[in-house]
Amino acid sequence: MPAGEYTVQAVLNVYETFNRKDKHVIKAAPDRWEGQVWRTKPGNLYSEPQRVRLDPNSGDTIRISLDKEIAALPYPGDTKYLKYVRIESRLLSEFWGRKTELGAWVLVPDGFDDHPGARYPLVVNPSHFPIEFRAGARFSPAPPDPKLKGADKIAAEYDHKLFEDWTSGKMPRMLVMNIQHANPFYDDSYAVNSANIGPYGDAITQELIPYIEQKFRAIGQPWARMLTGCSTGGWEALGLQVFYPDFFNGTWVGAPSPIDFRAYRLVNIYDDKNAYWYQGPFARVPRPSGANRGTNDLLPTERMEDDHVGITMEQDNRAELVVGTHGRGAGLWDAMQAVFSPVGPDGYPKPIWDKRTRIIDSEVADHWRDHYDLSYIMRRDWMTLGPKLVGKIHLTA
Repeated sequence: MPAGEYTVQAVLNVYETFNRKDKHVIKAAPDRWEGQVWRTKPGNLYSEPQRVRLDPNSGDTIRISLDKEIAALPYPGDTKYLKYVRIESRLLSEFWGRKTELGAWVLVPDGFDDHPGARYPLVVNPSHFPIEFRAGARFSPAPPDPKLKGADKIAAEYDHKLFEDWTSGKMPRMLVMNIQHANPFYDDSYAVNSANIGPYGDAITQELIPYIEQKFRAIGQPWARMLTGCSTGGWEALGLQVFYPDFFNGTWVGAPSPIDFRAYRLVNIYDDKNAYWYQGPFARVPRPSGANRGTNDLLPTERMEDDHVGITMEQDNRAELVVGTHGRGAGLWDAMQAVFSPVGPDGYPKPIWDKRTRIIDSEVADHWRDHYDLSYIMRRDWMTLGPKLVGKIHLTA
């Protein structure tokens, strides 16, 4: 770093010990209902920012005191239309060796309280950790602030339009559900069973959804359950339909995360030898990162408005490595690795590629293909799986 005046702050992401069902003992940061974001995680320690002069030639010591603690978040409250639920999962608690809960936001239809005998179909909308309800738009009773401009103005208009359409009888009466399923590796479990993070797919379909259906008077039959989601939520909306084909009656998937690992963003994990470079006979060039906003949404998109590369694969992966070793960077690359990989000998996810050397592990790639490559799994199992999915899959990108 060049000598000069800097503002310095320290944050300690506190790890705890997990004694898992598989007999592995790991250190990781538990989610505190903030969505696995180290910089806002309740219980993490931090120092007051201080202005200092740094000079690499001086050798001075700068003393920092971690004397502040991020406060716990309040338990969300209910409104007339939005209800909040949090339940302990027996399956996940057994896996992690400690009490583990799932949360959900539920949007109930207009007239829900006036018709106690009515029952409703359920729309499951999985996504990244929702601090508040989201279904493509927020559910906002407040009209848009006239001072807003551009994308903020458009978003606010849609947020309010959802409220108006929902409460005016323009939309069919149904239940719409968001899922909170953060874990020690990410803000989202990808809604499947995983060797590293536990049986989230079973917990969601066997524990959380039945609880929601009973509590909020859903019809509770497969024909009355549907899925929708975008990006990570799109992968989950397709994955849940594929892995639980008899439980859901259709999925509407938007721009999903990689559902075919021949295009794992810009990497073909089966044919490419390294994740960071395009290698030709005479030269190699850096591979742009396909992670939408990189580690915890701190980094820019892979291509900017003028088409220049915002961040490379190497930069994006090294950023995660700085935040946490052993796949604990809580960014998108580490998240998918935690879900898709087998458990390594040390109890942590076995890397799909080494973050320092960029070399792809072909054995891990084969495991990903056999267990989570949705395109491959549907082709492989179509004789038995296909009849259960006919007419149920709708893709938009």
